[in-house]
Amino acid sequence: MDTTGVEQNGINAVPQAERHGKPADLFWPWAGSNLSLFGVAFGVYIVGLGLGVVPAIAAGALGYLLSFALVGLVAIGGSRSGVPTMTLGRAPFGHQGNKLPAALSYVSNVGWEIVLVTLSAQGGAAILARVAPGVPRTTATAVCFAVAALVTIVVGVYGHGLIMRVQRYLTYAFVALTVIYMVLMLPKLGTSLETTAGWGGWLGGVIFAMTLLGLGWVNCGADYSRYLPADSRPRSVALWTTLGGALPPMALLVFGVLLAGGDAKLAGDAAADPVGALATALPTWFLLPYLLTAIGGFLAGAIMDIYSSGLSMLALGVPVRRHYAVLIDGLLMVLGGYYLLFVSDSFFGTFQAFLAVIGVVMAAWVAIFLVDMWRLRAGGGAYDERLLRPGAPALNAAGLVSLVVASVVGLGLITSADENIAGFVGFLMSDELKASTFGAANIGVVIALVLAGALYFALTLRRRR
Repeated sequence: MDTTGVEQNGINAVPQAERHGKPADLFWPWAGSNLSLFGVAFGVYIVGLGLGVVPAIAAGALGYLLSFALVGLVAIGGSRSGVPTMTLGRAPFGHQGNKLPAALSYVSNVGWEIVLVTLSAQGGAAILARVAPGVPRTTATAVCFAVAALVTIVVGVYGHGLIMRVQRYLTYAFVALTVIYMVLMLPKLGTSLETTAGWGGWLGGVIFAMTLLGLGWVNCGADYSRYLPADSRPRSVALWTTLGGALPPMALLVFGVLLAGGDAKLAGDAAADPVGALATALPTWFLLPYLLTAIGGFLAGAIMDIYSSGLSMLALGVPVRRHYAVLIDGLLMVLGGYYLLFVSDSFFGTFQAFLAVIGVVMAAWVAIFLVDMWRLRAGGGAYDERLLRPGAPALNAAGLVSLVVASVVGLGLITSADENIAGFVGFLMSDELKASTFGAANIGVVIALVLAGALYFALTLRRRR
């Protein structure tokens, strides 16, 4: 397949002649998309739940592995069928019913595009303020934002082939620069952390790590495996996806935890501004490489999001070509980023909380998707004919009922510190329960995952027979 031209495939099944590569190739896009310095802040966030060094690392690592294992399982559907993730969702939800999860997937992807591009612009401006102190902060932010948005849109328009190549080389560069960065920051690290939380706090750390990483990617898992040959080993597809998505951010997680144990003030600043705060402790000669590492890491994730959001738009039934869908997403990304950077001073926190709510729904969605894939569609070609032909079933009540019930229960069992969101979640818990370790654990995410899978399994038993 030509990897230099604009990708012409949309949500159609990729023709066999264009399917190539090996499962190990999946390591690179997932590694590159999760190597941003935001991963350092994730370690600080988990420590903030009252965990010491070893419990925090254990909780974060387990959460990363569990959540990205779900992404790996979803990726198997892509290699089997040649079809992207949210189109495969038509099987458990129906052609029309699938529009509900596809819309949520679209909002989630576009939202994370906005967040990542905004973070890259803010971080770039903070570093440029030290490199070129005479440049006005607004100008530096605007320049970084324009560059970040342009790169994200261009790579997203060209599509799968260019993304796979770009992410590989970005991963090489990020690993080298990140190692240098960590060596320079060694004096700031330490282990002086005490565990003040009980089992509920540790469980909360595992669930929090799942929502920070893999649960934000489950709706994209098959988008990058669909170009693999149909006879690719399912175990290898799942394994390389899981390792690529989970291992690189684990290194950043460990670094963030040790930073919290060695320099609590710097760790606190990094939790709010991971790029700008971490740059203050660096020598001037490394600021430019650090800038490239910081911005590039965010952009690698934004590129994956904008590509998948375009596919989600097509799964909604919008009659445009894939690259035009990416351009529309890019426009929304620019408008949202402009609002966050230059207009709003409070929307960012609310928006992040909103994305966490969508994460609960995506947990329910992935459970239904996986039960459907493993129980009802064992054949390698079972997806294509059912999903892409005209006249396929419009609604699958079992999938929709399972999604709605599990999502409502899950949202009723999570809490939010954001006052704009708090009134819509936690309605199944008392005030005492919300303030307990059980409430802090946001167990509703896991309950939504388990309940959705169990409900769909029960509702489809008769159809299976």
